[in-house]
Amino acid sequence: MDDAAVSALKFDEKGLIPAVLQDWRDGTVLMVAYMNREALEKTLETGITHFWSRSRQVLWEKGATSSHRQRVREIFVDCDQDTLLITVTPDGPACHTGERACFFSRLSDLVASCEGGVKTTESHGGVLDRVYETILERKRAPTPESYVASLLKAGQDKVLKKVTEEAGEVILASKGQKREEIVHEAADLLFHLLVALGYHEIPPAEIYQELARRFGKGGLEEKQSRG
Repeated sequence: MDDAAVSALKFDEKGLIPAVLQDWRDGTVLMVAYMNREALEKTLETGITHFWSRSRQVLWEKGATSSHRQRVREIFVDCDQDTLLITVTPDGPACHTGERACFFSRLSDLVASCEGGVKTTESHGGVLDRVYETILERKRAPTPESYVASLLKAGQDKVLKKVTEEAGEVILASKGQKREEIVHEAADLLFHLLVALGYHEIPPAEIYQELARRFGKGGLEEKQSRG
């Protein structure tokens, strides 16, 4: 990003622009902070997020004391050019409380308790994470009417058999060239793959991290790195 691009941004009357920080691996919104031009330029120069503290009136590097730095991947600007979206690879929790992200309370809980309410991770990640968490709930508190609970109770071989069956259905749908069937069967396959991960209690986040590790590497190079 050159000087012209930075100059095109619309900083507010105090010379600040809000920046939304997002984990590029699963889309989780980690935090919101403010940058002045110096903070943005320092971020661009170092590849580590820097912000302007409105309360202390100082420039600060995220993670300078905690080592929980945020390594920048991309910087996006909204259509009005007055807000930044920065995708990052975080080295640790984004929130000063030690939580992974700052958004861990529902507004309804906050209003009800006035003390932050019950912590939740439901703002993290996307639908795969939500489905996985539901699978774990069914595993830990099974009910007779739960398909997931019955599948897990049947054991690993039954779980893996379903993954194999659904993979076959995806192949047949793809060969049939029917878009709706491909989408439907791919969803079934992803669901049963999540059940298999739930059997081993491996969260999707670990898969995201592995994909992120491989990202940008050639297939042959990546395989060689695994010996």
